[in-house]
Amino acid sequence: MSAIDTEFVDELASYAGLARRAAAAYLSGDLSPYLEVPATEYLDRGGKGLRPALCLATCSAFGGDVEKALPSAAAIELLHTAFLVHDDVEDDSDLRRGEPTLHRKYGPALAINAGDGLAVVALGALRDNERALGRRLAARVWSEFDFMARQTVDGQARELGWRRDGRTDLTPDDYLDLIMKKTCWYTTLLPLRVGALVGSRGALDLEPMLRFGFYLGAAFQIRDDVLNLTGSEAVYGKETLGDLREGKRTLMLIHLLAAASPSDRRQVVGYLALDPSQRSSEVAEHIMTLMDDHGSVAFADEFARGIARAAGVAFEEAFAAAPDSPARRFIRELVTYMVERDR
Repeated sequence: MSAIDTEFVDELASYAGLARRAAAAYLSGDLSPYLEVPATEYLDRGGKGLRPALCLATCSAFGGDVEKALPSAAAIELLHTAFLVHDDVEDDSDLRRGEPTLHRKYGPALAINAGDGLAVVALGALRDNERALGRRLAARVWSEFDFMARQTVDGQARELGWRRDGRTDLTPDDYLDLIMKKTCWYTTLLPLRVGALVGSRGALDLEPMLRFGFYLGAAFQIRDDVLNLTGSEAVYGKETLGDLREGKRTLMLIHLLAAASPSDRRQVVGYLALDPSQRSSEVAEHIMTLMDDHGSVAFADEFARGIARAAGVAFEEAFAAAPDSPARRFIRELVTYMVERDR
């Protein structure tokens, strides 16, 4: 697997499996099949399990019992799945994890309700933290989730607003501000901070996690954006060029708008002004060709690798108090995984 060690992949799958089984347990019970079936189906499709794995591994790295972090890891996975369901409706996406999105399979109403249900069930998982961690530490974990959720939905609103308003004046700094809110808080910062809280029983200074979590999450998102343009649909699990057809202001698109000649830029601006239904595959492929011609994809790839190098430095500060262990080495290997993964 080139730069990604197979032992790392197995460890990621092991952590993810633990969290996914815990999450699934919260969906069993007296739920209507109109809720339980679609919600469980999305969860059962798998995925990388990166977020709950990072939470569990961080807990372990700081000397904690992984079982104590399982309710939080389950809540992370449930919320992540809820966000995906709603994102797919907002973006009108066709595929998720290689299969039809829930709103394509069950209709928008049941899909939106399934997303709501997954988020509500996550609250039940967080409630179990009182028993596992005690009221004071459970309250600190709850505060972390509350802050993350506010940041994430605000970031999503910002991205949707950029598309609605036809913004073409954005910079890489605007993009980084966006993904700090939309991606980093729930993908890396929350799992790191909650795992560290549980593992250290609330004793650890969480401030160093901010830099590491931002760099790690930014590397993840940029790589995700690149894969959406260049990855195989069969491997990546979403429709190729989906972000481009949706008009998402990715780092590559922002670079193209800045680097293109006046005539090429007019074509891009005209493309973005179209209704999404008018953005045919042929036109999207032409914009992709312009990105290749102007080095936009190469720019984003190198940008991600630069951020990953910064993440490697920030990791040493964030995990200075953690002794060498398989969990600590797993988290360090995540830095490489973020920019080398193919899905």
